[in-house]
Amino acid sequence: MDEKLRRLKQILSEAKSALIAFSGGVDSTFLLSVAKEILADKILAVTAEADIFPSYEIQEAREIAASIGVNHIFIETGQLRDTNFLNNLRDRCYICKKILFSNLIKIARENNLNYVLDGSNYDDLSDHRPGAQAALEFGIRSPLQEAKLGKAEIRILSKKMGLKTWDKPPLACLATRIPYGEKITKKKLKRIDQAETFLLQLGLKGVRVRDHNSIARIEVAKEDISRLLEPDRTEKIAVHLKNLGYTYITVDLEGYRTGSLNEIGGVKNGQNRD
Repeated sequence: MDEKLRRLKQILSEAKSALIAFSGGVDSTFLLSVAKEILADKILAVTAEADIFPSYEIQEAREIAASIGVNHIFIETGQLRDTNFLNNLRDRCYICKKILFSNLIKIARENNLNYVLDGSNYDDLSDHRPGAQAALEFGIRSPLQEAKLGKAEIRILSKKMGLKTWDKPPLACLATRIPYGEKITKKKLKRIDQAETFLLQLGLKGVRVRDHNSIARIEVAKEDISRLLEPDRTEKIAVHLKNLGYTYITVDLEGYRTGSLNEIGGVKNGQNRD
């Protein structure tokens, strides 16, 4: 693991300057922190700010970047102006990443930065990630993959470095809460965001609100299901989510798991990663 970290630092040193796609998650925070150590002020962190991203994650990304001490900007990337993205077919993630990366490439060129880097880790190579094809097409580099650092190693190293994200749950855009084929709308995204924010404020972890039109299917970490089902808490949740426009409020007894929407219609595992 230490050898992989040394390799990562070498990769960053050889890059000389870079724009880093920064979500505030485990991987991109780790990458940004190491890049700050190696490249100092020759990096720029860029976070996409749009209705498809949870509002609570946007604020946390701002705080994390400030704590690391890097130049950090937010950009509006425009996925919700793209009809193909809104149609929410199985290439949605690919379309989303193409839009994001085209924006990042432009900013990198404007700031005379040599590369655009993302936080994809070595484990991601064994998963189906449509966005990886977009990264390849745009020449986006993934230093964590190049150094063969997997998620577990990144968490361990992050903890050693004192990064508060070391045990942070996985992130994904809000569009992943909507089944393929169902139109993505600002209204749906907003109520998903508000519903998840409310559940997080109750102290629940691994929160996802899967939007099935009139039905909200709540997923939380398995260890939190019993807490979620406490009478006082369920009453508050039901009232709040119904006020957001849901008619039926359900709890998924299998808990949070990636790709649960793939179970609808037998979609290949991994296509809807969250």
